[in-house]
Amino acid sequence: METPTSTGRRRRRRRAALALAALAGAVPLLAGTTVTAPGALADPGDSGRISKLNDQIERLDKAYGGDLARLKDAQFDMKRALDKARVLRADLEVTRRSVATLAATQYMTGGTDPTLQVITADDPAGLLATSSLTTHLGQNQAAKVQMVQKLVAEQEKAQQEAKRKVEGLEKQIADLLSKKKQIRELVKKYKPESPSAGMGGVTPRMKKVHDVLDVEFGPFPMIGCVRTTGDPQDHGVGKACDFMVTTGGRMAGGSAQALGDRTAAYAIANASKLGVKYVIWRQRIYDMRSPGWDSMSDRGGVTANHYDHVHISVF
Repeated sequence: METPTSTGRRRRRRRAALALAALAGAVPLLAGTTVTAPGALADPGDSGRISKLNDQIERLDKAYGGDLARLKDAQFDMKRALDKARVLRADLEVTRRSVATLAATQYMTGGTDPTLQVITADDPAGLLATSSLTTHLGQNQAAKVQMVQKLVAEQEKAQQEAKRKVEGLEKQIADLLSKKKQIRELVKKYKPESPSAGMGGVTPRMKKVHDVLDVEFGPFPMIGCVRTTGDPQDHGVGKACDFMVTTGGRMAGGSAQALGDRTAAYAIANASKLGVKYVIWRQRIYDMRSPGWDSMSDRGGVTANHYDHVHISVF
């Protein structure tokens, strides 16, 4: 004979089973979608917000005299942070489902499993912190629960980092927009130039910078200008050169680093006369449209981070 207590227990189990079924069927996780699993975190930047930022960068590029390497670097950093947050979120959902399946199996065989409390709780991370739960679970199940706990923490950290990157890019764009008048006056000072096949594809302005720096500080081990591979940006239109201070991908030190320092300093000091737009050296950028040295993101190598050459772009 059923009692009110047993009926209530059955109802609670039925509700828990339905919650497990809902969790097992939850589908992550494209940008901007709603996560149905309890405790999952929202995307730090919806697709509309990110698309707006990317469109703004393209428009500013055209209006402010070409390649805005500082913004492109922040854009790269933002994308990397968002990708990491999304991967961790997907890993978290897969692990949640695995725990849910184990818990559902135990429930169907008549066992009582505290994992049900974790899956259906509003704060699974808090419940997972209790040692009594981990002690109760079997070794395999406990390991999976601990994995959920770890992923919750990692995903939340990645989520906050991605949010900071998005907000940082928005701040940089706002800063450039606030200087619209000054930057447009600066850009008007330099008449656009077309590449010339007879000069190897570089513009006359870039050719002048090339020649002046070579006379002042050369010979350099190599000066590379026009290229169309990879992400060429100003190199592709003849408005940038790389003044190498070492070869073979070696980090510049000693006299080589001093040569790079002098080259970068001269280009900045004479930017107005030469038409220099920005300088990149030792994972930092100095853009005349928003003067001052700024750090750049780690691209993973000596050359990619400009530790063996000074990059100079012109208007």
